[in-house]
Amino acid sequence: MSAQLPLALALPKRPARGRADFRVSPSNEPAVRLIDGWRGWPGGALALTGPEGSGKTHLALVWADMAGAERVSAATLRAEDAPALVAAGAVAVEDADRLDGDRAAEAALFHLINLARAEAAALLVTGRAPAGAWPIATPDLASRLSAMMTVRLDPPDEALLAALLDKHFEDRRLAVPSELTRRLARRIERSAAAAAAAAARLDDAALRAGKPITWPFAKAILGL
Repeated sequence: MSAQLPLALALPKRPARGRADFRVSPSNEPAVRLIDGWRGWPGGALALTGPEGSGKTHLALVWADMAGAERVSAATLRAEDAPALVAAGAVAVEDADRLDGDRAAEAALFHLINLARAEAAALLVTGRAPAGAWPIATPDLASRLSAMMTVRLDPPDEALLAALLDKHFEDRRLAVPSELTRRLARRIERSAAAAAAAAARLDDAALRAGKPITWPFAKAILGL
């Protein structure tokens, strides 16, 4: 008689965000190598880019922990915040491509970049597209961002996609066999966002149905 998988339970979700929880593959290894070697960034700054859900926030958290960096959203940044942020010796500014013409936020980011350079503080800036393509209205800021060393998180390969599925299931405390996640990785859209969405849908469906996540169940729920 085959062993039954545990049923899904309504347990708290605890996303793992440490360095050991970031799954490395050829699609993200260049970015991980630069994050690990952050003390050697040219000019002390790096722009980390990649599509939605590609792991930018997780990697920024990893870097912030290593460097003792402060983290801030670009949209909430104000010029008066810069001295305190730079005083930490390292700053991560997330979603700098989403300023939407906010002149105050752009001026604050420009001031922060200049202050970080003057004080030799490390600076990590994240966004979806390459920094030179961000819709920045301030020419001097656009120039500063375009000049930064940039590394991109590419869409996950199949091995990384399976690892991401494993991570999402672990975060949700779901016991899902690795063979099932590998099969899912071959069928779903090759993106980190798709892996997160698939895990969330299966978690919700298994909880509602009171069933374990098996391959026939996953196929039916995800329409594979």
